Amino acid sequence: MRDEKPSTEGLHPNERLKADSDYLRGTIEQGLADPITGAIAESDTQLLKFHGSYMQDDRDLRDERRRQKLEPAYSFMIRVRMPGGVCTPEQWLALDRLASQYANGTLRLTTRQTFQFHGILKGDLKPTIQGINASLLDTIAACGDVNRNVMCHPNPDRSEIHRQTYDWARRISEHLLPNTRAYHEIWLDGERVAGTPGTDSEPLYGPTYLPRKFKIAMAVPPSNDVDVYAHDLGFIAIVEDGELRGFNVTVGGGMGMTHGEPATFPRLADVLGFCAPERAVEVAEQVLAVQRDNGDRVDRKHARLKYTIEDMGPAAFREAVEARLGWALEQARPFHFEDNDDRYGWHQGEDGNWHATLFIENGRIKDSADYPLMTGLREVARNLSGEIRLTPNQNVILSNIPDAERPLVEDLLREHGLDRALGGHSGMRLGSMACVAFPTCGLAMAESERYLPELIGALEATLEEVGLREDTIRVRMTGCPNGCARPYLGEIGLVGKALGRYNLYLGAGYAGQRLNRLYRENITTDQILEEVPPIIRHYAEEREPGEPFGDFVIRKEYVREVKAGRAFHD
Repeated sequence: MRDEKPSTEGLHPNERLKADSDYLRGTIEQGLADPITGAIAESDTQLLKFHGSYMQDDRDLRDERRRQKLEPAYSFMIRVRMPGGVCTPEQWLALDRLASQYANGTLRLTTRQTFQFHGILKGDLKPTIQGINASLLDTIAACGDVNRNVMCHPNPDRSEIHRQTYDWARRISEHLLPNTRAYHEIWLDGERVAGTPGTDSEPLYGPTYLPRKFKIAMAVPPSNDVDVYAHDLGFIAIVEDGELRGFNVTVGGGMGMTHGEPATFPRLADVLGFCAPERAVEVAEQVLAVQRDNGDRVDRKHARLKYTIEDMGPAAFREAVEARLGWALEQARPFHFEDNDDRYGWHQGEDGNWHATLFIENGRIKDSADYPLMTGLREVARNLSGEIRLTPNQNVILSNIPDAERPLVEDLLREHGLDRALGGHSGMRLGSMACVAFPTCGLAMAESERYLPELIGALEATLEEVGLREDTIRVRMTGCPNGCARPYLGEIGLVGKALGRYNLYLGAGYAGQRLNRLYRENITTDQILEEVPPIIRHYAEEREPGEPFGDFVIRKEYVREVKAGRAFHD
């Protein structure tokens, strides 16, 4: 039975923590009630992730608070579960109010199509989560060793195919939710169904859940904006004669690694086979189950599905999945990806409604003196009858706008200066992406969100000089090697190693179909600006017609092509 408590002897300490947590309750409630500290117990910080939150502290203030003999400036990040990145204008406004009331006054759009709040104090955790729940959203399983937010291509132009694919994304998300009532009891004041520990049930996960996090994405060719190959499990929509025939299933992608440990590496997913739409939920469950029972529970750095597949081999993994399914996947069907970016500006869908994609630099929704972005989007949401979609590239789509409503939306965008978000930036800036990093991420080794706009600005001078301002060269930056902004799929990837120092990677595929490779290690910000502009100039002079930057640097032997994740460090 899945709920029998397993032995955790010899396993990673997190396995015992999960097994002893009383289905993710731990002592979270007691920690929230402790007025002496702004923190909660270390064991509970691990369990809190399953509820959609991380404890953090302001790293800009660490040294000063240490000198004053004060504890760190603790606060919490909360992440929303929102399959496919679709919300109503009313939900947007509710989250906007919560950001102003309890968080740091900003909203952060993640690379997984959802919202994050930062700077929430311990005493405000519960009212914030209750406010999210009141908007008919939640934070269940937004983090932790479970299936995370299911991504889905927004695809505003092909409305019917998007609707069907999005519907399957929602079904998969709901089906793979943890069953424990801990979330409802702790945050929503729900009474415990039974009064003694151990009476909950987790028929899918069991009491120790998964070895590590699990991520799913659904792509609709020719766009690969979800970076489907970067996920544990992917579904690629196969459309024939205008109808959704099913999905090619991909398994074993993942971005994270650890500096200096070649046994860890990013990996792109393998195509496993094809299934009909109505079998997608079943496939998702059984792929997850094979990982649950075979993933490494000793070494968390070796615990993602990508390493399980490396150890078993793709053929053996497929056999294990099909044995659980009781039927065989079909042969994968042809498909083609063209890019993994967003289409900015106004576009009309096949149903006649309009969609406006707005560039949100690094996903940060906030007001500044000359750019009232948060205020402008608030006013648009108040007057929007359609919906709002978050893209996998940290941008916003104002979606399903009727003809009659478009002039009002255009006026509101213009009034708040947001018409510039419809385009107007360099292709490099529009194609850039960064993780949060400093000051809140405890894993950050270097700046990312706060530095990337400055770096792009410096590189734009070279782009203007050589006539490449409109060309998209994808730059992705993270403050550590864990890969939140999918840096190993950047044509130019920058991964933090220490404050002011980065590894520079080159050569990823334009459609997210190829990893990049290390070009320069541990270089300073000044050295980045010495290394990259000459390559851009060379690209402008000698590229072939239609040749992407990532292909060019491989053809010109700046780096060798990476053909498999295990060869990433070669």
